[in-house]
Amino acid sequence: MPNRTVHFTDLGLKEYKETWDYQEKLFNATQEIKQNTALTSPLLPTPNHLIFCEHPHVFTLGKSGSENNLLINLIQLKAKNATFFKTNRGGDITYHGPGQIVGYPILDLENFSLGIKSYIDHLEEVIMLTLKEFGITSNRLAGATGVWIDSNTPSARKICAIGVRASRYITMHGFALNVNTDLSYFSHINPCGFTDKTVTSMQKELGRDISLDEVKKSLMNNFEKVFTMKLIN
Repeated sequence: MPNRTVHFTDLGLKEYKETWDYQEKLFNATQEIKQNTALTSPLLPTPNHLIFCEHPHVFTLGKSGSENNLLINLIQLKAKNATFFKTNRGGDITYHGPGQIVGYPILDLENFSLGIKSYIDHLEEVIMLTLKEFGITSNRLAGATGVWIDSNTPSARKICAIGVRASRYITMHGFALNVNTDLSYFSHINPCGFTDKTVTSMQKELGRDISLDEVKKSLMNNFEKVFTMKLIN
């Protein structure tokens, strides 16, 4: 039987590299279980994980991205108390920082009968449902991943970036939802490679600070609903 139980962990504020290493550990362990049981019948269930966290200021570049989309040098990065990492996820460059909820699902998509494209669609749906609960209307932008506001207008702006890696249908990396994020850091990059679009946050759209705990609770409920999963601590 497919395993749709997902172990949930909230790491709080955690350095990017430390969290990446933790993801890799869980990802590799799931890969090993899947590989070792590929010839058994019935197959042993593979575990699933969902990690929430915030990161100190960091810019991350996807494997298909260009370093030219980082608009400051290493000395300027240090002055901004920020770091820079090349990653093995998809997508281009993005920013993570305090006030932003970063989610890392490490799921065996075969447990959820999903392909990669439908998985990304599901992630976007989780975000859009969550934003709707806070009174924010959002949607998709053709040809781009993530969640946007006013996507089909000249004022299109991204509120949530998505970049994933998958191997043997096991995922890692995930999404970054701007809640109370300091948006000035995005001025140092071409976000996700775009030079003609801006970014926004829930705080900016609503004109007030938003409770991170309330957003996390909404995200968790919508993960359970959209993916038909059961989150456990």
